[in-house]
Amino acid sequence: MNQKLQVSASPHTRGMMTTGKIMTMVTAALLPACVMGVLAFGMHALLVLVFSTASAVAAEYCYEKLLHKSITVRDGSAVVTGLLIGMNMPPQIDLWIPCLGSVFAIVVIKQLYGGLGKNFMNPALGARCFLLISFSSRMTTFSEGKGLWKLVTQVPATTDALSGATPLAYLKTGACFDLKALLIGNHMGCIGEVSAAALLAGGLILLAMKVIRIRIPGSYLGCFAILTLITALVRGYDAPLLYTLQQLCAGGLMLGAWFMATDYVTSPITAMGQIVFGCALGFLTWVFRLIGSGTEGVSYSIIFMNLLVPVIERYTRPVAAGMVRQNRENKRLMRQKKREARRLKAGGGKKEKDT
Repeated sequence: MNQKLQVSASPHTRGMMTTGKIMTMVTAALLPACVMGVLAFGMHALLVLVFSTASAVAAEYCYEKLLHKSITVRDGSAVVTGLLIGMNMPPQIDLWIPCLGSVFAIVVIKQLYGGLGKNFMNPALGARCFLLISFSSRMTTFSEGKGLWKLVTQVPATTDALSGATPLAYLKTGACFDLKALLIGNHMGCIGEVSAAALLAGGLILLAMKVIRIRIPGSYLGCFAILTLITALVRGYDAPLLYTLQQLCAGGLMLGAWFMATDYVTSPITAMGQIVFGCALGFLTWVFRLIGSGTEGVSYSIIFMNLLVPVIERYTRPVAAGMVRQNRENKRLMRQKKREARRLKAGGGKKEKDT
C-alpha cells in the first residue's frame, strides 16, 4: 500500500485556528489603520501599502519557487509582513524603498532562517531598521497630509521652530500636542501609525477573536505609561496625565504594542515571560524616547527583546505538576547528606586525635 503516513509529536489534538485564519484576522485588524492613513495622506500612501505588500508576496513566492520549496504564500504571513512594512513608511516615500524592505524582510530575515516560525526577529521591524540605517534621510522625512484630512493642529508658540515635525518631536520638548488629532490621524507621521483610535480598535478585535492575549500589550503600554507619568511629574510638565496619554498615542507605540510585539514567533510563549517581555519593552521605549536623544524607539526596543526571548523563556518556564514538592524533597535530602558528611568528618578527626 502506497499511503502517506503523517508522523508528528504528541499531543495530536488539532485546533480550529490555522495560520491562514490567524493572518487573515490580523490583516483585517490592520485595515482600519490603513484606511485612516490613506484618508490622511492620499493615494500615494495607498500605493506604498500595495507595493510593499505585493513585493513581500512576490519575494516569498520567487524564493520558494527557485529553491524548490513548498509555496507558503497562501498562509498570509507575507501579506501581513508587507502590510506592516508599508504602514511603517513615510507617506511620500519613493515606492522602490518599501519594495526593497519587503524583499529584505522575506528573504534575509524570514526565509534564510528556515521560513515562518524560525525567524529570530520580527521581519517587518527588521526591514524597517534596515531601511532607517540605509536611507535615514528619506525614512525620517514627513510631509503634510494630502488626503481627506489636512494638518490643522495648533501647537504652542514656543515650538514654532519645529514646524513640520512629527508629534513626538513636540512631545520631546515637553510641549503638548492635540490629543484628538493623535486619535483620528490628523498629523504627520508614518502611514499606519497616525490614528491611535484605529490601531486600538484593531487591537481590541484581535483580543476579541482570541488571536492575542492582553499580557504583552497590557504590560508594555502600562509600564511605559507609569514611567512616562513619573518622568512628567519629576520634570514639572504641565498636565502630566495628558502628556502621558499623548505619548501613548503618538508614534509607533500602538502599532508596535498590538501588532508587532505580539508576534507568535518572536515573543515568549510562557505567561510570566510575556509579562516580563512587555515590561522590558515599556522600559526600553521609555529610555529611548524620554531619556535618550531620540524621539521614537519602538522598533529597536522590540528587536532587542526579540533576541532575549530564549533567555526569558528559560527562566520563566513553568514547573511541571508535582515537581515543586519533589524538588523540595531532593533539596532536603541533599542538606541532610551534607550534615551527615560533616558530622562523620568531624567525628573521624576527633578519633584520630584521641588515638
